[in-house]
Amino acid sequence: MKIRTFKVEQWMNEYENDAVYNLGETCIDSLKVGELLELCGKDPEEYLKGLADVRLTYGDIYGSPGFLKGVAGLYENLKPDQVIPTHGAVGANNMVITTLIEEGDNMVSVMPTYQQHYSIPESIGAEVRILQLKPENHFLPDLDELRQMVDEHTKMITVNNPDNPTGSWIPADVMKEVADIAAGVDAYLLSDEVYRGISEDGSYMHSVVDIYEKGISVGSMSKIFSLAGLRLGWIATRDEQALHLIRERRDYDTISCGRLDDMLATLALENKEKIFTRNRQILLDNRKILDDWVNETPGVHYIRPVAGTTALVYYDLDMPSYELCVRLIKDKGLLFTPGSCFEMEGCVRIGYAFDSHTLRQGLEKFSEFLKENQ
Repeated sequence: MKIRTFKVEQWMNEYENDAVYNLGETCIDSLKVGELLELCGKDPEEYLKGLADVRLTYGDIYGSPGFLKGVAGLYENLKPDQVIPTHGAVGANNMVITTLIEEGDNMVSVMPTYQQHYSIPESIGAEVRILQLKPENHFLPDLDELRQMVDEHTKMITVNNPDNPTGSWIPADVMKEVADIAAGVDAYLLSDEVYRGISEDGSYMHSVVDIYEKGISVGSMSKIFSLAGLRLGWIATRDEQALHLIRERRDYDTISCGRLDDMLATLALENKEKIFTRNRQILLDNRKILDDWVNETPGVHYIRPVAGTTALVYYDLDMPSYELCVRLIKDKGLLFTPGSCFEMEGCVRIGYAFDSHTLRQGLEKFSEFLKENQ
């Protein structure tokens, strides 16, 4: 099987370790183990001592009851047995697409999005129809275009909500219309919701599985829980056929997830409001820092992100995004992600959810670069 190079991951692999100012990071400021335990009301020394007696078996093949219950609690009216643990959201997306998409199928993917959503089905031999998200529409799907793109052979529509890299958020009424379009051709609707969960006002953020019977949600402990090192994600759906097929395929590439990962993730899920309170403040503070900088800096513009941890920032320099980002990391120690990693030009993805000090310093370095290259 031939598959295109995963541009964003290769970029991070090559340059992330060189960053002095890492604004390529997309997780909310990652927690240390001790910080997680203290936040959850545990004595770190006592808890870690107790781990000495944990036997490192495969554990619960389909996930521990506590983990499944915790994930189900992130949705409305979802049962624990409608959750399938995976090796991160990257494992979840791969499992859903390789299970449900076959050679000769057609599917619709938004763009920009995480590359798995179009490159994996392409490698299978499916026809991928691209629905381009446009800044003039606040990076929301154009429903008329989508209606014209589907037909009786469309197997799946896939969206990224909140969107990576733009930070857009599909409102519930729009998502219901997307679901109606999918239902009209009996297609699955896969929503990569790895950045879902922390709204600006603290309200519940809807999921595709709340809206559509054949909706499939992908999530993980990485982004909004600040626990990427656990490498634990999930698939959630109310569609029994999809659950059955995915569980059968899962034996080939997962078997089970890490037992210690499951234990720490379960603890985090049980205390999610404490983590979300911490992380919401980081997002609000840093989103304002970014917004102020964009509004005050000549030569850049963007559509303000309303959800997630990333923003797509356009610049006025006549320079390809890859070249610009290489020069930034080499000359300024500043890591952005080139727009070309998302099949776009004249823009960069900025991850703004790390610590505020690093964000301010990194944006200052970019301001210096813009002035030097006018």
